[in-house]
Amino acid sequence: MRKLFVGEAQCRAAQARYYLLEEDLEEPGSYGVQVELEGETAAVRNLSPSREKVQALAETLAKGAVTPVTLRDVVDDWLLE
Repeated sequence: MRKLFVGEAQCRAAQARYYLLEEDLEEPGSYGVQVELEGETAAVRNLSPSREKVQALAETLAKGAVTPVTLRDVVDDWLLE
């Protein structure tokens, strides 16, 4: 799995970091997202085979300053769209 930096956002008194996760699969790739903030990390893997869609999601997470605690809820809403 590769972890590609997407951006940062100010959350609380610290910087949250956002990543695109790229799975190393023989078949078409699968992508996920990860958020890190003050030693907390949350990730949701295997969201979509579309890098563009998951990249856009990761950028939206950074713009919205989503924290590791709320990542799963935000991703669940994104999946329902």
